[in-house]
Amino acid sequence: MFSRVLIANRGEIALRVLRACKSLGVETVCVYSEADRDAIYLRMAEETICIGPPPSGQSYLNIPRIISAAEIADVEAIHPGYGFLSENAHFAEVCRDCRIGFIGPPPEVIAKMGDKVSAKACARRAGVPLVPGSDGLVESEQDALAVAHRIGFPVIIKATAGGGGRGMRVAHNDVSFLTGFAAARTEAEAAFKNPGVYIEKYVEKARHVEIQILADAHGNVVYLGERDCSIQRRHQKLVEEGPSPFLDEDLRARMGQAAVALAKEVGYVNAGTIEFLVDADRNFYFMEMNTRIQVEHPVTEEITGLDLVALQLRIAAGEPLPFKQEDVKLRGHAIECRINAEDPDDGFKPRAGLIERLFVPGGRNVRWDSHVYAGYRVPSNYDSMIAKLIVWGEDREQAIDRMRRALGELVVEGVPTSASLHRKIMSNVHFLRGNATTSFLDDYFTR
Repeated sequence: MFSRVLIANRGEIALRVLRACKSLGVETVCVYSEADRDAIYLRMAEETICIGPPPSGQSYLNIPRIISAAEIADVEAIHPGYGFLSENAHFAEVCRDCRIGFIGPPPEVIAKMGDKVSAKACARRAGVPLVPGSDGLVESEQDALAVAHRIGFPVIIKATAGGGGRGMRVAHNDVSFLTGFAAARTEAEAAFKNPGVYIEKYVEKARHVEIQILADAHGNVVYLGERDCSIQRRHQKLVEEGPSPFLDEDLRARMGQAAVALAKEVGYVNAGTIEFLVDADRNFYFMEMNTRIQVEHPVTEEITGLDLVALQLRIAAGEPLPFKQEDVKLRGHAIECRINAEDPDDGFKPRAGLIERLFVPGGRNVRWDSHVYAGYRVPSNYDSMIAKLIVWGEDREQAIDRMRRALGELVVEGVPTSASLHRKIMSNVHFLRGNATTSFLDDYFTR
């Protein structure tokens, strides 16, 4: 096991990684921007290093500064968390060149799976079902429109690089397609410095279901059940749960086996997630692979009893997986609500500011993953997520009841949060019946 690890991230995931390191007796070094100098987790690390001003390009995305911090602090490895540099193949390669362990997959795998066209080709070779669409990138409006006509509207235009819902547009006819094609390319170029897009059939009323996998450097790969992430806004997840209320044992096994086949096809190592669309007839289609730990990983931890971040560290240190597929048992039901500093009643606009009062819910099987506290000032420079509220129950009904109670206890004053929307979701009859699809918010909460 490593003796000293640098955490190249911020917020709740920095605290989450720090806790996992502590559980393994690993010393931590936290880097931070000037906006995060009052972060509470900095008090828990053995060493802290400021890497620049608030803009992420000058701090959390600045590879030379992070590598310099790692060398100064004499760490053996870097954990990138999620977001920022976690799926940056160049960063992983620089770590390797500098003989610093990267707690994630090899850079070649990150590059291969980070490009969605390349990832689809890998999935095809592994025998994983794909959504009908273009064979690769489409360069011109005419070629793109021809693909749309061939597979039939509605279609979705997707950026080959990046994620988070950027560079994506749904089109239902020629006019919206041409407008969306130009907009998607422009957004992709601005966000990812890569204007490449491809076309897929848009699966309406679909569910977004992802399979968590773990792979070690000794050829062992396992899947750890699924998470249903269908409740989204503009392709950004809001609520995640596991197991999915829609899957049966047969479909779960087939999707898990497909995820394992893809991981083996690309030589994957460490934690990763294969994301699928599942239609109303229970056909599933590969979407993409996230080559990092996910925001919603606590859902899987709660239903498996595993510490995924600690396992990431063990795998990166060269240890084999301590269990086999037949040892993985799913127990109960878990739900996660992302608590964002944004106003659902005002177009979900992010709201920076001072948290004047905070009361955190508790009780049996209630988990609060967060770095914020009363007196904490939410910065405007980063993502608006300030916490994750996770509950576990013996079954889905108990988990929903527990989440409803926990949301009722939660008090955040000073900035508006998404908790008000979550309270409504937990009482929505369609959610209660397990009928939520990716159009859930548009269908039931459009103002």
